[in-house]
Amino acid sequence: MKFDFWKTASIHVDCQKGFSPLCPNELPVPDGHNIVSALNEQAKLARYRICTKDWHPYNSLHIADEMHPQFTPIEGYPNMDMYWNRHCIAGSEGAELLPGLPKESEYDFVVYKGLEKDMHPYGACYHDLAEKQSTGLIQYLLGQHKIIDTVIVGGLATDFCVAKTAIQLAQTSMFKVIVNLPACRAIGDITKTLDDFKKYYIETIT
Repeated sequence: MKFDFWKTASIHVDCQKGFSPLCPNELPVPDGHNIVSALNEQAKLARYRICTKDWHPYNSLHIADEMHPQFTPIEGYPNMDMYWNRHCIAGSEGAELLPGLPKESEYDFVVYKGLEKDMHPYGACYHDLAEKQSTGLIQYLLGQHKIIDTVIVGGLATDFCVAKTAIQLAQTSMFKVIVNLPACRAIGDITKTLDDFKKYYIETIT
């Protein structure tokens, strides 16, 4: 697989402690803490480095409890679809990037998402589930001083935020989108996710 370093962006999606066994009481993706080396190798392929972070308020309405177990559907809030365990609270340990990744200040662009208590997006391109409120990621990639035509995506989790981010980018028809599977880990089976990648002409590194 060939692409031009100068025209490529590397995106680290939600590579946070809260999605790894380092914070077992949050949303630990199995083996999620062991993708750092693959992510750093991925970054070497690209001129631009981007990271995205869940950055939830402590009083988020999507937080699961005894009455609303994790994965229970949420009704009445158009920008949340299900309850999740408390995770990646703004300023907490769980919101920190995985050890071994660059500091946020060393990335070219950082996306913070899930900032409002009644919004829980998955993809990094939009704040809302209807995909009307941009996070600025697409605009950054299309900025007048940029010539990006290829985006390599890795992170957590393959079947949620990584997949949604990759699909949102592919839907712009502006980029060749590649998901770096060795730099990802999943919550569940990814058979359907891989089928979705093919549907949107998203390539994968295996």
